[in-house]
Amino acid sequence: MNIYQHFRPEEREFIDQVLSWRDYVEQTYAPKLTDFLDPREQQIVQTIIGNKDVKCSFFGGFEGAERQRALLYPDYFEVSEEEFQLCLFDLNYAKKFVSIEHRQVLGSLMSLGLKRGKFGDIVINSHQVQFYAASEISDYVRLQLDSVGKAGISLKEIPLNQAIQPEVNWRELTTTASSLRLDTLMSALYNISRQKSQTYIQHGVVKVNWTTIENPAFECGEGDILSVRGLGRAKIVTIEGKTKKDKYRVIAGRQK
Repeated sequence: MNIYQHFRPEEREFIDQVLSWRDYVEQTYAPKLTDFLDPREQQIVQTIIGNKDVKCSFFGGFEGAERQRALLYPDYFEVSEEEFQLCLFDLNYAKKFVSIEHRQVLGSLMSLGLKRGKFGDIVINSHQVQFYAASEISDYVRLQLDSVGKAGISLKEIPLNQAIQPEVNWRELTTTASSLRLDTLMSALYNISRQKSQTYIQHGVVKVNWTTIENPAFECGEGDILSVRGLGRAKIVTIEGKTKKDKYRVIAGRQK
């Protein structure tokens, strides 16, 4: 059976990587830790690995984390949080005079020349800002990151049990859609017309899994995170097959 037929063509490179991780664990009988994965990548790993000779677990620093590292391991291996090699940074800055946004933190982290996969969730609660990173790059980040936007900052590495919780909550919703096309799903999830959805897509303000998508016919799947500038984010939790009217039944989340 061709495993690629179950996924998108552009996901082939990542699928090959997952297969190589599985082969490594099978051949060495040792665990393999990945970078941080987005929800779609996590879903692909879970689908390919399954729960046979090689098992997998995910952890991103707190329950419900969006970006998580995967640990692939043989069945003898006992998993603990320490195996995921995460560190948590807290930002110290002039909170009375400066406000810091998620996009500014992400932009500053990306300017360090490291891959997005080395960083987990960025959590902002009131004026407190924290982010997760892979332990192997923690020293470099601590030495190099001294500003976010126009604000001077200092970093403090803190234990995971001192993590703040995200202010953003997801509201679960159930809807139906005639297809899994991006424009059709946007129409159902955001309660807008399909024509309006296509306009957003054509203007380049729609992202799927943090990548700008300009093709209205792009097919979405379970685990995808949709982001529309001005409308917020939605995530596809489950696609439950079709209704009697031949429409897809979709369980999703919208940010409150």
